Amino acid sequence: MSAAMELRWLTLDAGALIAIDRRDRRVWATLGLARWAQWVILVPAGALGQVWRNPATQAQLAWFLKWRNVRVEPLTEGVAKAAGLLCGLRGTADLVDASVALCAWNHGGRVITSDPADLLHLIPSLHVVGIT
Repeated sequence: MSAAMELRWLTLDAGALIAIDRRDRRVWATLGLARWAQWVILVPAGALGQVWRNPATQAQLAWFLKWRNVRVEPLTEGVAKAAGLLCGLRGTADLVDASVALCAWNHGGRVITSDPADLLHLIPSLHVVGIT
């Protein structure tokens, strides 16, 4: 990658991961474009934990997680504390949503989500792509 190329980031929430497993065409098309454009696709560990239930039946998700440009972002102590503070500031309790919002915000603010209102409540400046 040349210095002139800007690194681009895309964060996925649990709803996006479920859509991957369900072969949602719109989500797969977006991910395909991101892959082609060499964007880094971030999967916060908490969101992955919300949806990972049976690897034997989650072949699509397992395959996606092996893409070279996919990175699972750990839920470290620092991230957990920052997410907790964000929940406190915004009067919410969903630590995973807060960790997804922070991950997106820290990497350019782009997120594919099934809960656009929840994430925008946490960080109004996020660029969200809502899925149903």
